[in-house]
Amino acid sequence: MAPLEVILLALALSADAFSVAAVVGVTACEPRQRFRLSFHFGLFQCLMPILGALLGHFLLVYVQAFDHWIAFGLLAGIGLKMVIEALRREKQAACRPGDPTRGWSLVGLSLATSIDAFGAGVGMAMVLSLPWLLLSASVIGITCGAITYAGMRTGALIQRLVGRKIEILGGLVLIGLGIRMLWI
Repeated sequence: MAPLEVILLALALSADAFSVAAVVGVTACEPRQRFRLSFHFGLFQCLMPILGALLGHFLLVYVQAFDHWIAFGLLAGIGLKMVIEALRREKQAACRPGDPTRGWSLVGLSLATSIDAFGAGVGMAMVLSLPWLLLSASVIGITCGAITYAGMRTGALIQRLVGRKIEILGGLVLIGLGIRMLWI
């Protein structure tokens, strides 16, 4: 793979992370939250191609048939949780939202946005030597971290412009992304 191909792959793998980060950025706009989500999305995007390369040939046979269902379940579940929390907050203005950049939500979102990187790692292992695979995975992780940060900033800007109803829309977008995973 040429360096330009690695960068294009990194940008393509980061597209879902940008969308999810924009949704999360609507409610999570503290600098620590931006760092936490960007770091974890980048870390997972870096590790999944390596894991895909190491385990891919063995696991691909077992996981390929339902990997889209895993991504769907994670994204739809977290999106539904966001919609429910947003609707509850409308009824109870004093209620604080949960932090999607912590705990199992963070792990679930990180996994859901990096499952495609696992598949990319399987393919990369066929054409790259180990040093180039590790370098490519690092480029993918760093790119994803930066794209995630940009997505969170975009979500925060949209929230300021549109208001609190955007949280419901954001949850619906995550559910939609999950449903889209069923056709990929």
